[in-house]
Order: sequence, then structure tokens, then C-alpha cells
Amino acid sequence: MPLQTRFDEKETRNPKDRETGLLTALPRVIHHAQTHASGFGHILAGINPGAITSRAALATLPVTRKSDLVTLQPAQPPFAGLNATPLGALGRIYQSPGPIYDPEGKGDDWWRMGRAFFAAGFRPGDIIHNCLSYHLTPGGFMFDSGARACGCVVVPAGTAQTEAQLAAIADIRPTGYAGTPSFLKILLEKADEAGIDTSSITRALVSGEALPESLRDWFADRHIAMLQCYASADLGLIAYESNARSGMVVAEDIILEIVRPGTGDPVDEGEVGEVVVTTLNMDYPLIRFATGDLSAFLPGSSPCGRTNRRIKGWMGRADQTTKIKGMFVHPHQIAEVVRRHDAILKARLTVTRDKDIDVMTLACESPDAACDVAVIGQTLQAVCKLRGIVEILAPGSLPNDGKVIDDRRDYS
Repeated sequence: MPLQTRFDEKETRNPKDRETGLLTALPRVIHHAQTHASGFGHILAGINPGAITSRAALATLPVTRKSDLVTLQPAQPPFAGLNATPLGALGRIYQSPGPIYDPEGKGDDWWRMGRAFFAAGFRPGDIIHNCLSYHLTPGGFMFDSGARACGCVVVPAGTAQTEAQLAAIADIRPTGYAGTPSFLKILLEKADEAGIDTSSITRALVSGEALPESLRDWFADRHIAMLQCYASADLGLIAYESNARSGMVVAEDIILEIVRPGTGDPVDEGEVGEVVVTTLNMDYPLIRFATGDLSAFLPGSSPCGRTNRRIKGWMGRADQTTKIKGMFVHPHQIAEVVRRHDAILKARLTVTRDKDIDVMTLACESPDAACDVAVIGQTLQAVCKLRGIVEILAPGSLPNDGKVIDDRRDYS
């Protein structure tokens, strides 16, 4: 791939060289987390960093879930001791809904967002109208730093005052937009009503919500080429689209796993599971951080020439905890039932209602059609403290959508 079409040389490395680099750095990052982040000192107690030099070894480490931060952080504010850089040496501190607090270290493009903007076609001299919030949450700053890493000029528009924003677009004539796709649609429709020319905007990088192809086509009809990226306040850039629009390319300098929801067990390539990320960020060295998002690996590399692995993008939420007859049932409990029975390959709990009574049915894939459903039912009751029906299905019968608990109750 020609030099001018890539952000840096990392994007076209030999995949084996990339993997070797990541796994060589991993023990150092784990040791740094253990010794400089008190939270990880506890989570990773007894772990020998020098032994974690493969993905299989990494998969033995405990998972830290983003959903747990809501309870972990108040016990050790503000970051639950997961930050390796002291508070006074950070650049910024943010508050996201939850509340969840997120740090930003010092230095340019701390979230590594630049390559997503470059892949979306942004180049030095482009003016970008940035409509992610700059208030408390880090979204605006994340996109701001990525755009400037590509040499772009940023208009820090935020998410309010649409009339003022339209006036800025008319006067400044930005070449691009950054933010959510829905807010750009609002801006363009209001501009149409007011007779304001927004035709200077020809490219967009979006995130934060789903981008259906019908909506992308709506922008294409207005001559706006739109690509999306997948990022989070804790991890920065996770994956991004290129002009090939063939899945999302995994970001550099992270180790991404797809695991069975409720566990830390990696799934087979192509199977939908939860996105778990390990960063090489020495300020906030998150080790096996479970995002709560669903995705799946795609085979091969992108036709655009970038050689890192690809994922399908955001496919929903992995946190499928539900309440049945007053009791919470979690995906990890279903995983425990599977773990106790070697004959079960995969299972899904479906929750329905019959005459105003909750009914739970555990469908189990197994090559043994004669599995003892009574014994499995006893395990289900022991683990979940609730009785349920057990069904045995042929391997491959359950949908590949990452669901472990499917709540189908209708209260209408």
C-alpha cells in the first residue's frame, strides 16, 4: 500500500511481527500494572508476568468488567486503583454516565484516534466540525486529538446550540464532520429548512451509535462519505473502518480477544462474543478489560492493505443479566452450568411467561442426544437457585449472536 494511504508503518506490518511485538510487550505491561496500579496489584496478585507470553496464557488471567467500575471506583476513588500514573501527573479526568471516571494522560493523541481519522480520508489542512461533547465526558477530546494528529483544524462544536453550529458551518466551511451520525442528520435537515449551505462537508467519521446502511446511504446521496470507528472512554480506539468497508480493522497497540459472555474464555473465530481488550497504555494499563460489547472476528485481513485482524463491529451488548422470580440470573451462571457438564458444547437460557409466571428454559447443544436433562436441571437449580426446563439440541442449532440469556417476556 503506498505510503500516502497509511497513517504509519505499523498498519502494514507482517501479522506475525505484530503479534510478536504485542506479546513481547505484554509481560512488561502486566508487571507495570501490578507494581504501579494498586487495583491491578490485587487483581493480578500471584501472577508471574514473565509467564504471560501467549494468548493462551493471557486467557488465564481474570477479566475486569467495565460494568464493575460503578461499584469498584467508589471503594477506591476515582479509578479503583487501576491507574498506574498518579492523579497529579495526569492530563485530564473525566466523568462518564454511571458515574464512571476515566483518566487521560499527557501527550498527543493519547487515545490513538489518529489512524481512524486518516482511514476516513482526513488530511492536513482539513477543517473538522467536531460534535462530540467536550463537557465532563471525553468524547470531544478523543476526536479532537485524533483529528489534530492528522494535521486537521478542529471546530469544537459539541452537542448543543444547533443554530450557532449551522452559522459556524456556513462561515467556516468545514470539510468534514466528527460525531454521531444522528446529530449530523439533524444538522443537515435543519440547514435545509433554514436554507443554509452545508455542501462543504464531504467526509465524516462517526461513532457512539449504530450506523445502518440505509442511513449511510442517506449521507452518500448528499455526497458525504461516512466511515465509523469503535472506541471507548477507557480504552481509546478499538477498531475502525477503512475505505474497503469490510469490517473494522483492529487498532494497533492493543490485544483484542472475543470471549464467551459471562466468562473469560476465548471463542472460535467467527463466533459472536464479548470484546475484551488489553492495552499497552502505561498510564492506564487495562488488562483483559471486558467492554460489555458483542462482536466477532472476521477471517483474513482487510482488502485495503492493513494487515491487522478485523472484527464485524459493534453487534450489541453482552451484559444480559436479567431478573427471574425476583432473582438475578447472570451469563456467568449459565457458563458455570456448561462447565460442569462436558457433554454440553453451548447453552442459552430463554425466559418467557406463562399465565403471569416466569418460565426459564435452558437449551443445550450436545452431540449426545441422550444427555440426562434431569441432572443438568439439578445443576441449573443449584447454580441459579431457580428451577428450569432443559432441552437438548444438535450442535449448531443455537444462533451465532452472542446471546447467553434471551429474555422474551412480554408484559403488554
